[in-house]
Amino acid sequence: MIELEYSLIIEATEEPDYFGFYSTDLEGFSGIGHSIEDCIYKAKWGMKEHIKLLKEEGLPIPPKSKKPKIVIQDEDKLVVA
Repeated sequence: MIELEYSLIIEATEEPDYFGFYSTDLEGFSGIGHSIEDCIYKAKWGMKEHIKLLKEEGLPIPPKSKKPKIVIQDEDKLVVA
């Protein structure tokens, strides 16, 4: 069972022990981890902290995902033209 309140995207980088993560459901939330498991663990607690900060600042809190997903993909490369 996924123990996250929002969906999560984990991106693998060229470094084998470096992953980035963020949630498209929770604006401004992102982080890094050293494994997929590390990202999920950090995201679980980080999302709770992010929501707490939004509440403290009086900012809107997005509704929880009814069916949160975890997507693991390669990092999107930023192309500069």
